[in-house]
Amino acid sequence: MSSEIRAIVAEEQDGKVKGRLKTLSTSDLGDGNVLVEVAYSTVNYKDGLAVTGKGKICRRTPLVCGIDLAGTVLSSEDPAWKAGDRVLVNGYGLSEDQHGGYAQQQRVNGAFLVRVPEKFSFHDAMAIGTAGYTAMLCVHAVQDHGIRPDHGPVLVTGAAGGVGSVSILLLKRLGYQVAAVTGRPELADYLTGLGADAIIERAELARDSKPLEKERWAAAVDSVGASTLATVLAQTRQEGVVAACGLAGGVSLPSTVMPFILRGITLRGIDSVQCAMAHRVRAWHDLATLLDSAALAQSTVTEPLARVPALAEEILAGKVKGRVVIDVNA
Repeated sequence: MSSEIRAIVAEEQDGKVKGRLKTLSTSDLGDGNVLVEVAYSTVNYKDGLAVTGKGKICRRTPLVCGIDLAGTVLSSEDPAWKAGDRVLVNGYGLSEDQHGGYAQQQRVNGAFLVRVPEKFSFHDAMAIGTAGYTAMLCVHAVQDHGIRPDHGPVLVTGAAGGVGSVSILLLKRLGYQVAAVTGRPELADYLTGLGADAIIERAELARDSKPLEKERWAAAVDSVGASTLATVLAQTRQEGVVAACGLAGGVSLPSTVMPFILRGITLRGIDSVQCAMAHRVRAWHDLATLLDSAALAQSTVTEPLARVPALAEEILAGKVKGRVVIDVNA
């Protein structure tokens, strides 16, 4: 077992926090009770904020970045896990106050681990990653609210991103009509290839909206927030639900109580970080049922660990399409 590993580490320098490729000793890893040989991680919007330092994600430094990982258990002090088990982690403070997945090995708390479904390779699991797992939680929110495919179209904002791309795949597989929102018209073919039935220009929603507008959507999955989310709420049909899971457009919500008290709209917040284990297990079970490797491949690229700092800048600039898997050993 190597005593040295490569990792992307967030450090403070001249008052700024940034993630850089470094060589660490295994003694620098976290204090969890399970040692994992990491195969893959991913790049999510939150990773972009952490690695660039443009968001206060890392609560202490130095800290290994990466909000998720998939790999093999090397050793375990937790009786629930043994060497050779195939595991993954999403959230639970990785890249916030826990060392994360951008490392060739990592020590994690055994209570954070989920078994990788037999159907998936490690690469598949991270092609889904935190974005896809979050998308499944959003789709569950739509289903659990009682929204059926015959109730009308489901809107997906930030459609070309990780959450959006997987949400389209899942919703289409479940029989829903999907409207995809994007500010990149050149990606229309990509989105229709995933299963989108209609393409909505971002500017139609990213604007000042009326308290109530024409009812259009039975439900929505929103990863944008701000004025886009406000407009989505104003356009959601009676008793509809909006699953909100992101803030790519900002943290504000310039809305009113009108959609809630006059149309009975439900705004359902999705927290993928501290989500209960039962919901995680359900999500990964259903992801294994609904997705296959061929579907994932259309929206996935694989990059080496050294590319993470550049990719972090790109995802914040809206230049990343679909899912980016990080091979931590490349």
